[in-house]
Amino acid sequence: MSSCESDSSSDNGERGRRRETLDFQNLKVVSAVGRGAKGVVFLARVEGEGSGEWIALKVVSRELLRVKNRNGGRCKRVSFERHILRRLHHPLLPRFRGAFDTDQLTGFAIDYCHGGNLHSLRMKQSEKCFSEETVRFYAVELVLVLEYLHKFGVVYRDLKPENIMIQESGHIMLVDFDLSKKLNIRSTESSCNSSPGSGSESSREKDRRKRRLSRFNCYCHSGISLYESDMSNQLSSIPTRRSMSDSVEKSNSFVGTEDYVAPEVISGEGHDFAVDWWSLGVVMYEMIYGATPFKGANRKETFHRIITKEADLSGATTPLRDLIQSLLHKDPNRRIQVNEIKNHHFFKGVMWDTILEISRPPHIPQNEIKDSVGFSQKDVESFVHGIFFPKSKEEPKNNENQTPKEETNKNAWVDKLNQNSAKDENFLIF
Repeated sequence: MSSCESDSSSDNGERGRRRETLDFQNLKVVSAVGRGAKGVVFLARVEGEGSGEWIALKVVSRELLRVKNRNGGRCKRVSFERHILRRLHHPLLPRFRGAFDTDQLTGFAIDYCHGGNLHSLRMKQSEKCFSEETVRFYAVELVLVLEYLHKFGVVYRDLKPENIMIQESGHIMLVDFDLSKKLNIRSTESSCNSSPGSGSESSREKDRRKRRLSRFNCYCHSGISLYESDMSNQLSSIPTRRSMSDSVEKSNSFVGTEDYVAPEVISGEGHDFAVDWWSLGVVMYEMIYGATPFKGANRKETFHRIITKEADLSGATTPLRDLIQSLLHKDPNRRIQVNEIKNHHFFKGVMWDTILEISRPPHIPQNEIKDSVGFSQKDVESFVHGIFFPKSKEEPKNNENQTPKEETNKNAWVDKLNQNSAKDENFLIF
């Protein structure tokens, strides 16, 4: 490569980095629209841009990351989510709109979805559930976007209605990749050493299982030990056969949202792309029945039901119920996979290559954004701090120029987001 070409390439890379960098001073932050385990999502717009497009700004507290990770405010999962959004391009995935960093905050921007999420849309239905035609439409799009992620070796691991947004066009957008993981290609040697039917568990495997069950027990509401109940035997009875055709390493992370997590995640036997198809089955069940299939009184009971109970698919046998049953097979090696899913009778007649060209999806959202006075960087920092450190002794000082109305609005955001998060927070073990 000549020096001129090298300089040109360097200039292009520099321009790309500048486009990916957001200056907080140029952002107009209007309101908080949601929160997760580590961050808050704001509705914002880049000032001075001709398009005036609204963006969703995911803001993470550096102090919270320091507390959780003890690594100077950096977090591998936040970095991985940025990496995913930068590298993958699909109509059902958000576009990466830039990143920002301040002394107290780090974050990035993606497309804002005007239609809210699939959970809020379902709750607006008169019967709190969707018709089969509507379920089919959203299920097809979910299959397409999960298939795309899996082809790049990414297992999503947190499929739930709250992470399925509705774009202005009515098509879905899958968001929130901080629990996703890139699965590595399995080496030939490791595949041979882990052939099926290789005998009973080694002592190392038994110790690992025991540690995982103990870890699982710590996150349950009940104080009953799994090794003092029947659940340890029930977990042991889940088939753990591994196919010789497996091409990727399995992950042993204990992550997900409790109602949607697959049995193999709870058992700690390692999981792969099949966990996403299990979660799809739960989401489809919820869309048609209005509730998740294994919900218990607490986390431990929910996990117990996931391990031991079959989903109650009441009603006449239909292709939809048959597909859900196949997706909710407790053995991941026997669970229906993408090619079988796309050829299932429930999707008979679906034109998979043109589904994204449908101009009239089941629901077209209205643009209900009301513009208002934006909040400063200091306001946002104070707000995020109040969300995650509500009882902190070191409260940020109020902005002297802030009006009582603005302060009231921010306090209402904090109360609302804290209430919503208490009932729906992910469990996550590092």
